[in-house]
Amino acid sequence: MNFNLTLIGQTIAMIVFVWFCMRFIWPPLIRAIDDRRKEIADGIAAGEKGQRELADARHGAESILQEARQKAAQVDALAHKRSGELIAEAKEHAVSEGERLIAQARTEVTTTQAKARDALRREVAALAVAGASRVLGREVDAKAHAALLDELAAELERQAPRG
Repeated sequence: MNFNLTLIGQTIAMIVFVWFCMRFIWPPLIRAIDDRRKEIADGIAAGEKGQRELADARHGAESILQEARQKAAQVDALAHKRSGELIAEAKEHAVSEGERLIAQARTEVTTTQAKARDALRREVAALAVAGASRVLGREVDAKAHAALLDELAAELERQAPRG
């Protein structure tokens, strides 16, 4: 065997092998590598988009949470204001009710005092008639001397201490 012929045969076989690989094997490998590269790039882009969306969602959640806190503070302030108003209204109602009850009690006391004075006046008049009839030794007619007895009762009332 000749060294040159072997070298030429191996070179031709190598050229055929390289041509065969470039024609039939290399394109599917390059296509698979490109597809994989594209999938990786799409995955990275999707990951970055997801991170951006997550950051936007966090920012949106924080703004919504801040807004909710502000609304809660407003509702709380409104509730405190309304409770103060209700307390003030209740105090005003209680004061007016107390004044009404005091006025009613005073009226009742005045009425009771007047009734007691009238009863006491009648009793004093009866005692005065009884005492006068004993002193005079005869019976005094209360109906006949009604004007005199009323005058006596009025005089007793003027002299009585007022409370």
